[in-house]
Amino acid sequence: MTQEVSVQEPTIAIGPDQPASRLLEKAVLGAGARIGALAEADALIWIGTPGDFPRTLPGSVRWVQLPAAGIEDFFAAGVFEAHPSVTFTSAAGAFAHSVAEHALTLLLAGVRYLPEHLRASSWRQREFFPHVGSLRGKTVTIVGAGGIGRALIPLLAPLGAHVIAVNRSGRPVTGPGIPGDVETVPTEQLGRVWSHTDHVVIAAPATAQTRHLVGADELARLKPSSWVINVARGSLVDTAALVDALARGVIGGAGLDVTEPEPLPDGHPLWDLPNAIITPHDSNPPQLRLAAFADHVGANVARFVADEPLAALIDPARGY
Repeated sequence: MTQEVSVQEPTIAIGPDQPASRLLEKAVLGAGARIGALAEADALIWIGTPGDFPRTLPGSVRWVQLPAAGIEDFFAAGVFEAHPSVTFTSAAGAFAHSVAEHALTLLLAGVRYLPEHLRASSWRQREFFPHVGSLRGKTVTIVGAGGIGRALIPLLAPLGAHVIAVNRSGRPVTGPGIPGDVETVPTEQLGRVWSHTDHVVIAAPATAQTRHLVGADELARLKPSSWVINVARGSLVDTAALVDALARGVIGGAGLDVTEPEPLPDGHPLWDLPNAIITPHDSNPPQLRLAAFADHVGANVARFVADEPLAALIDPARGY
């Protein structure tokens, strides 16, 4: 007679305690784990700030889920250095659809000349006509074709845009809704893309290597009609170079959900440029963020329970 072996459900702690914990508790329980105190936990779902992260963790904790896709503040706080034996995952990919939708909104608004339309107080049709464009037949380069890029490509395809996806490995970007004609370029060859694209969407992680990835040289190689959209982090674009390029008409415009500095202070030159669209880092608003993060947590807890590879693993050596 074969004796059944009882496998104990892993214990997941959630901290710090706050109203958001209730939805996350439901996700954890639904994924087959149980909720417990940090002292006895196998894993920690952290929803607090980097500065409040525990300086010590119980030896039982093998995995920590962080609440953000961009985790540079956790690096700055020394979280990974303090816990070198713990596996960390980010929320990368959890908010991809909301951010991709926002990126497309900014791009279409720029191409269709909406900033000037919204400022207009009289019928200026003939004046506007030469500036209104389309994405059909245009090339859109997505720098950082991870979760956001993979969500954005299927939104661009029905509009007739050709996509160049730039990622670290250069492996072809495939998946549901992604057409087979997507061109994939490794990051090391990004330099050859600037003069061959119509528009650029920045969706790469913020690291020391990606700081000011788009500067004066890159902007000068774009077209006078090109729009640069940044939904990643403000540090990826050289703000001074961007202001100069926008003011001199080197590029068509910029749609920025993130800026450097951030928040963008009152009186900054970007506010007064007619070809700059600025949104206050709300591509992933709170009312959408928690539910998306709970889905991400539930899926990762299910993987943890089944001893399967976790999604959005953080590699401290790479910086994301």
